Amino acid sequence: MKTTLCDVSTLAAAVPDGAKVAVPTDRCGVAMALTRELVRRRIRGLHLVCVPVSGLQADVMIGAGLVATLETSAVTLDEFGPAPRFVAAVREGSVKLLDATCPAIHAALQAGQKGIPFIPLRGLIGTDVLANRSDWKVIDNPFQAGDPIVVLPAIRPDFALFHAPLGDRYGNVFIGRSRELLTMAHAAHQTLVTVEEVSDIDLMRDPDRAPGVIPSIYITALAKAPRGAWPLQLGDAYGIDEAALLEYVDAAQTARGFERRMAEWLAPAASAKALA
Repeated sequence: MKTTLCDVSTLAAAVPDGAKVAVPTDRCGVAMALTRELVRRRIRGLHLVCVPVSGLQADVMIGAGLVATLETSAVTLDEFGPAPRFVAAVREGSVKLLDATCPAIHAALQAGQKGIPFIPLRGLIGTDVLANRSDWKVIDNPFQAGDPIVVLPAIRPDFALFHAPLGDRYGNVFIGRSRELLTMAHAAHQTLVTVEEVSDIDLMRDPDRAPGVIPSIYITALAKAPRGAWPLQLGDAYGIDEAALLEYVDAAQTARGFERRMAEWLAPAASAKALA
């Protein structure tokens, strides 16, 4: 399957209501420019899988009403405080929360990556997390009597969404050290990626970059979006815009403040720093 080179709005148009969507942590390459287009399209009913946690992206998507089900081990803005729209949604019960652990999310994605229906995992028996996940089962270890173990259903997202520093016109994407993005792309039915730059050079032929490249066979569509992770960081390319995050946290304490911030962010004439 040939990777489609397109613009960010075309990527967003590929995601339908009700899709299961996997997104990475705030430090791993978050597709915020694509998130903006998803909010603009007002899609609904998403099952959002955070790999294994999320922050600003999940908070914006929840506040904008995109998310029906949230599967995650945490949603936090780290040193900027709690994620305000996530906290409000949990209190109001407006989002179905599937509480998980970081190892559980990664293991279930690895099962999806391998094409197996479930995967065993230690360390969950006796926890409140297991008690509240009816889709996780305790079985007997078939190789050792008296050894119960938890099995998790595979996570096969409809879409994986992330932002990377570089892609090429052949559809290959350089992710560097962020190997969880590779697992997401392997497990998902479709992978939609925004990148800082698109190169004319085949990244798979670059001996220095090739070990950190996702081959085009796993990339459905690719769009150039300079500073596409802003206001979050992207590796060594740019850091977090702390002022923008503080402004967001202050505004998003109330639904009305959040709506004002989103209106500014989505305005056609908004600059690249419209969220600030």
